Amino acid sequence: MKAFGLAVICAVLLAVVAGFVLEGTFSREADQAYSAPSARVGEGPSVEHRNFSGERR
Repeated sequence: MKAFGLAVICAVLLAVVAGFVLEGTFSREADQAYSAPSARVGEGPSVEHRNFSGERR
C-alpha cells in the first residue's frame, strides 16, 4: 500500500510541475501560434465571400 500511495503522490507532483513548465515555456497567443506568411487573411477565403447559398447580393 505504501508503494501505491507513493506512486499517486509522484503522479500528482509530476502533473503539477509539468503544468507549470508547459504553461510557462510553450504557451503562445493564438495569433502568434497560427500565423504564417502563407496565411490567407481577408475577404477572399471567407465563407461569406464564397456565397454557398447561391443567393445574389
